[in-house]
Amino acid sequence: VPRVPVPVEAGDGATHTALLTHGEQVDVLERLDFVLRNISELRKEVEELRNSLQHLAAEIIGEVRSHLEETQKVTRRRRFPFPRERSDSTGSSSIYFTASSATANTDDGESEGGYTTANAESDYDRESERESEEGEDEVSCETVRTARRDSLDLVNEDETHLILDSSLEEGLGQLLQQADSLHNGDEQEKREGFQLLLNNKLAYADQKDFLWRLARAHSDMCEITEDVDEKRSYASDGKEEIEIALQKWDQSAECHQWYAILCGQLSEHESIQKRIQSGYVFKEHIDKAIELKPEDPKSYYLLGRWCYQVSHLGWLEKKTASALFEAPPTATVQDALQNFLRVEELSPGFSKAGRVYIAKCYRDLGNNSAAVLWMNLASELPVNTKEDAESERELEEMRSVWEE
Repeated sequence: VPRVPVPVEAGDGATHTALLTHGEQVDVLERLDFVLRNISELRKEVEELRNSLQHLAAEIIGEVRSHLEETQKVTRRRRFPFPRERSDSTGSSSIYFTASSATANTDDGESEGGYTTANAESDYDRESERESEEGEDEVSCETVRTARRDSLDLVNEDETHLILDSSLEEGLGQLLQQADSLHNGDEQEKREGFQLLLNNKLAYADQKDFLWRLARAHSDMCEITEDVDEKRSYASDGKEEIEIALQKWDQSAECHQWYAILCGQLSEHESIQKRIQSGYVFKEHIDKAIELKPEDPKSYYLLGRWCYQVSHLGWLEKKTASALFEAPPTATVQDALQNFLRVEELSPGFSKAGRVYIAKCYRDLGNNSAAVLWMNLASELPVNTKEDAESERELEEMRSVWEE
């Protein structure tokens, strides 16, 4: 640093001492202040990361224990609702909804959605213990007996079983068509579709196409509601339903797809560690869905969303992922763009949000002419979903920035 010699009297002679000028002193102080601020911020980030890592071991142990317990429950509780050679309880650790006018479950509380809830966990456990201790194979659910008694007034149980199977198969196709139609409607129709599937859960709980649609309906309700607790509840219940389906139908592209979607919705209400873990699970199941059904544009759209979000991860999220996993998630904007373009190739105009994402990818890559083109193409599509409405707002913001 340049120095200015300043004379100082000392006996007969004069010596010089080196001092900084006033401007240089101010500059040094400003630099020191900047360094101190950065060190303070870094210390806070390191402390936050340290605290997260301290709780990680306990969380992993708790999650593993919970998963093992849930797996044991699932293997016991999901049985056929109508009698084959034996009848089992339909109890579950999750909350099941029935219409408030139903004949069963009248002693339980009222759920947040306005439906009567029935948590049959304790009843099921008692029946399971009695079955293992006494070796009986005639444990039946009162709800099933009531449904059978109300629907058919027959004495011969074998004939009842055959008639029920025939009537259920005939009604399933019509029910699924109606559920698909309501799913593609407005919010009120989505609510009606959710209630429709809940009302028929007892009859079709062992049908793959019914179960993934029921999980989809939970996802719809998670999107519709504004209450955070309700969002978490719908996502959690839907994930539980599709987990059961995946145990039996691992080669179903729809089951993998909606499992990934519900994992993503549930992760929005969890810690950063669980969000990162859910990101790996999401990618795994979307890749599986594409492998099983490579012509489904929705799976490519979801994969494009995942790639775009990973390419824009913040510093703290990247460091946390590096600390938790040997191979942190990696993806680029170019990866996201390729998936979104694949969606347009398979189904042109698949969604307004998809075209907005293509415009954003081109913008991030510096291709402004292509970005403007896709912004105009996105403007041609109507707003059909809540996600489309959010994309419309992003579109307006992009236009205003470029106009400025």
